[in-house]
Amino acid sequence: MAANLSSSSPLLTFTSLLFLILSSNSYFLATTSAITTKTTTELHDHQSSSNQPFKYIYAFGDSYTDTGNTNSSTGPNAFMSVSRPPYGQTYFHHPTNRYSDGRLVIDFVAQKLSLPFLPPYLSKTADKSSGVNFAVAGSTAIIHSFFAKNNLTLDITPQSLLTQLAWFNSVLESKGCKDKSATPKECKAVFDDSLIWVGEIGANDYAYILGSTVSKATVQKLAIGSVTRFLEAIMNKGAKYVVVQGLPSTGCLTLAMALAAETDRDSFGCVKTSNDQSYNHNAILQSKLNDFRKRFPGAVIVYADYWNAYMTVVKNPKKYGITELFKACCGYSSAPYNFDVFNTCGTTMATSCKNPSEYVNWDGVHLTEAMYKAVSEEILDGSFCQPSFEYLLSMKRKSG
Repeated sequence: MAANLSSSSPLLTFTSLLFLILSSNSYFLATTSAITTKTTTELHDHQSSSNQPFKYIYAFGDSYTDTGNTNSSTGPNAFMSVSRPPYGQTYFHHPTNRYSDGRLVIDFVAQKLSLPFLPPYLSKTADKSSGVNFAVAGSTAIIHSFFAKNNLTLDITPQSLLTQLAWFNSVLESKGCKDKSATPKECKAVFDDSLIWVGEIGANDYAYILGSTVSKATVQKLAIGSVTRFLEAIMNKGAKYVVVQGLPSTGCLTLAMALAAETDRDSFGCVKTSNDQSYNHNAILQSKLNDFRKRFPGAVIVYADYWNAYMTVVKNPKKYGITELFKACCGYSSAPYNFDVFNTCGTTMATSCKNPSEYVNWDGVHLTEAMYKAVSEEILDGSFCQPSFEYLLSMKRKSG
C-alpha cells in the first residue's frame, strides 16, 4: 500500500488516504466493553426524565458516528493509534475509540436529549437500555460484495450499511418487532419513543473506486440507492422520528489540503473537487428524503445539513473560538499542516496541540470536539436541519 500511495497522483493519494483514515477493520470486544461500560454511564447522574422526549436513540454511520464498534490497533496503515492517548483527552480523559479528542455529534445529540452516550453494538457488557450505536468506521453505503466483485481492494471493511441494518433488525426482533404490519403493537412500542439517527455514510464509497474503471456517477447512484433502501426498511418497520445527515465538507480536511493540488481550491480555501462531490451527493439525498416525506406523512424525516453547518464555521471561525481551520491539532510537525500520513496522531513522532478547542481538525481527517460541538449546535439549535430539530421535538411532545 505504501508503494502504491507514493506513486499515485495527488488526487488519488488524497482520496485513498482519506479512506484509510476513515476506516478500521479490527473488531474487538473486551477492550470495547471495558471502555464503553464507563463512558455510557458517565451521564446517568445528569439525566432528567422531564427533559427526555425520547427513551432510545439508534444510530448508524461511519467513523464520524462510531463510538467504539471499531479500533485501529491492527487496522489500516495510516492510522493505528486511536485506542491510545491523546485520543479522548478533552472530555473523557482517556481513549474511547472515538476518532477525536472528545465527543462526537452523536454524543451531543444524546446530551441534548438527556440520554446516556450510545454504546457500540459490539460491546458485550455495555448498558443498551437507552439505545445502541451501529456505526462502523470505514463502513460503506454500498454492500461490500460490489467492491469485492470489482476488485476494489481499498475496501477492507466488510461491514456496510446493510450490515448495520441487520444488527438493528436483531435488536428489534429481540423486542418482538418484525414490521409494523405483522407486529404493529410491538413495533409501535419501540418506535414511538425512538430517535433514529443516520450519520453520514457514503464518503468511503467514493474513495474505494480510485484507480478503477468504476465511475463516480455509478457510486453516487448505488450509494444513494443503498441509503434509500435502508430508509425504506426502517420506515416499513415503523420509524416515526428520523434524522439523516448529509456528507461533510471533506475538502476542508487537513489531509485534503496537504495532498491535493494547490490549484484545486474553492472560494473558502478548501479542495474544490472533494467539496463539490459531497455537495452534489447531498442534493440528490435531499430529493430522496422529500419523496419519503410524501410516502410516510405520519413520520418526521429531518435532513441534517452537515456540509453547510461545517462551512458556516469555516466562514466565521472566531464566533466559535476557532483560530486554525486546516492545520491538524494532533500529528507530526511537518509544515504547513502538522500532518504526515506515516506519523499520525498517537504514534511516537506525533504531538498534540495544547489548545484543541481552537482547531477544526483533530488528526487530519477527523474533527476536534470543539468542531463537533459547533456543528452539532448549528444542526440541533440552528438552521441546518430541514425541518428544524425543534420541530421534530415539538411533534414528539404533541404525540406524547
